[in-house]
Amino acid sequence: MIRKASGGNGIQYYYVVDDSGKLMGVLPLRRLITFPIDKPLREVMHPRVIAIPRQATMLDACEFFVLHKLLAFPVVDEKRIVIGVIDLSQFTSEILVLGGGEVPGNEVFEALGFSIHQVRDAAPFRAFCFRFPWLMATIISGIGGAILTSFFELTLQAHVVLAFFLPLVLGLCESVSIQSMTVTIQTLRSVKPTLRWYLRAVWRELRTASLIGLASGFVVAGVVFAWRNDGLAALVIGSGIAGSILGACFFGLSVPTGLHALKLDPKIAAGPITLALTDILTLAAYFGLAAMVLG
Repeated sequence: MIRKASGGNGIQYYYVVDDSGKLMGVLPLRRLITFPIDKPLREVMHPRVIAIPRQATMLDACEFFVLHKLLAFPVVDEKRIVIGVIDLSQFTSEILVLGGGEVPGNEVFEALGFSIHQVRDAAPFRAFCFRFPWLMATIISGIGGAILTSFFELTLQAHVVLAFFLPLVLGLCESVSIQSMTVTIQTLRSVKPTLRWYLRAVWRELRTASLIGLASGFVVAGVVFAWRNDGLAALVIGSGIAGSILGACFFGLSVPTGLHALKLDPKIAAGPITLALTDILTLAAYFGLAAMVLG
């Protein structure tokens, strides 16, 4: 019956459950119509399924769509019993209700921050004029970072291990800031930011960042200690990561919010500015802590 009715345009994932309704796997339509008809489902389905808890908010659902880039998610209760499904079209409809705007069907992913309509059809020079000024933030931060690093040249010479992990520290903090920025940009489409909303959002982001920072710092510090057998260097690198991630999340939330308040498009401007501020903060925290502890 499903094979005969599979010609529609809807998002078609089929969720496999046990006798109690507990989620066991997911079966995309393509697998359903290409595998032999007598093949057991347990051998065809994907057993690892990302599900949204029923107590989640619209913002939580937004984070799922942005981070995992799937077209639909099952909704489950505390026992992972399936109680519903939310797909991209339903999610977009909810955003329309909340935001009071219109999102064309062919730009549905723009609602999640993946499209930049301002330069999509622009001539090359016009696109250059629109994008390059924002990229100057990256150039300026790179020059500033080089100058800042030069102040800690003696520390680097004495503890070269700090240089080994610098790309990891910068990349990790940039990834965290982009995650926070992406979710914030989507949220600003559906809420009217106020000071109260901003303070609550900052408090929530900092709590999340604390957990991410502690976990990341602990893992990297363990690697440093196991590799170099240097407890102080492991402490500095791990602590530097934990502290920098707090700042990265703060900038990821604050920069697009500020640009939105200034009536600028955060989808173009927020990325370079957020990354620039994150890089400067990361370098300052990382090397500053190293200079204080390691000398």
